[in-house]
Amino acid sequence: MTDRREFLRHGSLAAAALWTGACASGAPATVPAPTPTQTPQPTRPTDVEVPTRELMMRALDAARDAGAGYADVRIGRYRNNFIVTREQQIINVVDTDSIGCGVRALVDGTWGFGATRTLTADAVAAAAREAVAIAKASRIARDRPVEMAPTEVHRNVTWKSSYEIDPWTVPIEQKVDLLLRANAEALKVPNVKYVFSVMYFVKEDRHFASTEGSLIDQTLIRSWVPMQITAVAPDFSDFQNRSSVVQPAGRGYEYVLAQDIVGNAPKWAEEAAAKLKAKPVEVGKYDLILHPSHLWLTIHESIGHPTELDRALGYEANYAGTSFIAPPEKMLGKLKYGPEFMNVQGDRSQPGACATIGYDDEGVKPEDFLIVKNGIFNDYQTTREQANWLKWWYDQQNVTPRSHGCSNGDSWASIQFQRMPNVSLLPGERDIGWEELIADTDRGIAIVGDGSFSIDQQRYNAQFGGQVFHEIRGGKIVGMLKDVAYQMRTPDFWNAMDMIGGRRSYQLGASFFDGKGQPPQINAVSHGCPPARFRQINVINTGRKA
Repeated sequence: MTDRREFLRHGSLAAAALWTGACASGAPATVPAPTPTQTPQPTRPTDVEVPTRELMMRALDAARDAGAGYADVRIGRYRNNFIVTREQQIINVVDTDSIGCGVRALVDGTWGFGATRTLTADAVAAAAREAVAIAKASRIARDRPVEMAPTEVHRNVTWKSSYEIDPWTVPIEQKVDLLLRANAEALKVPNVKYVFSVMYFVKEDRHFASTEGSLIDQTLIRSWVPMQITAVAPDFSDFQNRSSVVQPAGRGYEYVLAQDIVGNAPKWAEEAAAKLKAKPVEVGKYDLILHPSHLWLTIHESIGHPTELDRALGYEANYAGTSFIAPPEKMLGKLKYGPEFMNVQGDRSQPGACATIGYDDEGVKPEDFLIVKNGIFNDYQTTREQANWLKWWYDQQNVTPRSHGCSNGDSWASIQFQRMPNVSLLPGERDIGWEELIADTDRGIAIVGDGSFSIDQQRYNAQFGGQVFHEIRGGKIVGMLKDVAYQMRTPDFWNAMDMIGGRRSYQLGASFFDGKGQPPQINAVSHGCPPARFRQINVINTGRKA
């Protein structure tokens, strides 16, 4: 069972693009594989814009005067721009722009939060006092007092994401022209009747300050170019789509240009048309070779979500669900997630990844950490508050409890809480790729691109579709299949992985909008991986009728 954002993300692309709080998928951008020692981009000393600094200091002073033992303030500007086209029509052009201030206060171990869109000294001070008042009123419902793990103080630092061209500097006419030319190329392919394309950009200017002394200024940009190409059979007996062609990325307009959507549109359209003649899959067990453009979503749902600590402890049960990886004392260091060569890294450091940032929304410089180490479940995603919940485990590892830097608020008006970092399956030692995995497989199916999916609230039982399905016989691709979906139980599936690509085959996939929390918030996150092979997985035919 999935939330509304996840449904729209893999449902109608048109509906998703017209609703700004939903969508996510695409095709991969090749990036260097990460290592567990990578760190975010270096920072450089600077001064946050003086008026913004003064407002943040006024808010912190007001929170302290009202009784807060700790407080932090975030002033931010959050912008979205998207353009929607269909065939040779412009369907929609939207710009959103939101600026304001949010203050979080800790009083006697209890959180409170207040926010205002009015950026004056009196208004931010009032928001701070409101945060303290809410914290005091909330003490009656507190289950345990908040104890924040220590973190370094970062004074006067700045960070910028990996972009070269700010999309807000590119004229709307250029963006529209690129989309319409790509649509036109796709429509030249026989039997292709419909093309839907979008450009989507996000820009966030974030300022953070805390009573501990941190003062941080960050700017990040994310870009995405979703397309959906539809081919229709001449007798109207069938239609097939090709979507998930470009992955979201934490980069600028230069990333859009690098995808060459005009040059690639005919290839994607030909794949849609070829699916009309594809052979329906026979149900049974197959060896699956999963391309990074597909496998990222399986990682997201079956590793990313169940290793969120608040979910595992039941704090998200009412909306986002729980986790089969619970309780922690029975799972950490004990659960065999996969084979010994399986290592899964959590990080916010990979250049161009959607969750990459210099400092999280608690002022923590994120660290790279192994969620799965040599096949064994090793760690959860944490914030400053959550790190102390696992003190017993970190003591066993002779590690001081420390936040992994997974705190995020999706706007100045949203209280920050634990959100998923980039969660990536690290490449294997042998530098092999897609072709070698296929050549080593006698009978199987190779799956490219993400499609529909369904997963239970514990992230244990699931079913995944895809975009393009190739039949493998004797180490070669012998044709195209359709109506393919595979069923899985998370530990069984990952323990069936017996072959994995190396660094040269590592790519990033991403979710541009991922929902969690009440009130709901969205988060962008990437998942890197090489292609991998999974032995004897149950495949069903989604086109069969009773």
